[in-house]
Amino acid sequence: MHLSVNNTKASLLFSWCLVTISFVSMCQAQDLTIPLWNDSVPNQRKTSEQEIATKTDILRIGNVQTPTLACYFPPDSINTRKAIIICPGGSYKILAYNLEGTTIAKWFQERGIAAFVLKYRLPTSSSLVTPHKAPLQDLQKAVRLVRHKAADWQISENDIGVMGFSAGGHLASTLGVHYHEEMYQPRVLEDSLSARPDFMALLYPVITMNATYAHKGSIHNLLGDSPSQTLLDYYSNEQYVNSQTPPTFLVHATDDRGVPVENTLAFYQRLKEVGVPVEMHLYQEGGHGFGIAANNKLLHTWIDLLYNWILNIDNQ
Repeated sequence: MHLSVNNTKASLLFSWCLVTISFVSMCQAQDLTIPLWNDSVPNQRKTSEQEIATKTDILRIGNVQTPTLACYFPPDSINTRKAIIICPGGSYKILAYNLEGTTIAKWFQERGIAAFVLKYRLPTSSSLVTPHKAPLQDLQKAVRLVRHKAADWQISENDIGVMGFSAGGHLASTLGVHYHEEMYQPRVLEDSLSARPDFMALLYPVITMNATYAHKGSIHNLLGDSPSQTLLDYYSNEQYVNSQTPPTFLVHATDDRGVPVENTLAFYQRLKEVGVPVEMHLYQEGGHGFGIAANNKLLHTWIDLLYNWILNIDNQ
């Protein structure tokens, strides 16, 4: 009888251990959303403005008041220790939060890459003091925060990339060329860390603010009605590419009528000129804002190509 009791106890203990291990694994892979700024948000004043979320086929978020980072951690068994911070697009007016954010993050999470969706402030908000600075402030902070938490989150601090779609691609590429500039006053330890991404992925990105193929909606929303030439130049990111710009992966459809493919071509050409590793994929059809393109077998190949590129980025 004593042996039987011991076997029962051992069986229960074993079952409890399995449940505990499973629970821990689930927690590590679970979604987590954290505020980007623990104290007051820089470059922001209190107003009565409210954040807006509208859900149709796309979850559109506007008037962001509290920037956040939605975290998607892969299970330990497939963890590559690589990470990517995703900036949804929306012409700097809204964020296409699921189409170009959470859907992409979950795809990477399931394949061993930690993914973070940045809900960044939009320059059309009346709560901002200097509107055009807010998106870049938030992305700089996000990179530093992920780098600071890298050990806790089982991420390599030197394998953190940024990814952006459309205007989010403009934001990501702005960080890629202006990462070293102090956009906010350092407050905590993490603010001393580098904001330089280790790689970039830009999907049908807005790049220039100057050329005839510039996206007028993004210019207006980011810089206002009558921006100075100085600001137009500063945010024409092809002008600031140099040998320290991160390795870049580019995707665009040549029939894009929203953001012309010339944006991507201009950035590719400058990267190539200065010797930065760059890979570009152009699709004949796809238009603008196709996201993961799950229902298009040809267009959908971009994300597998990107995944393989990220896995091999250390060899470039």
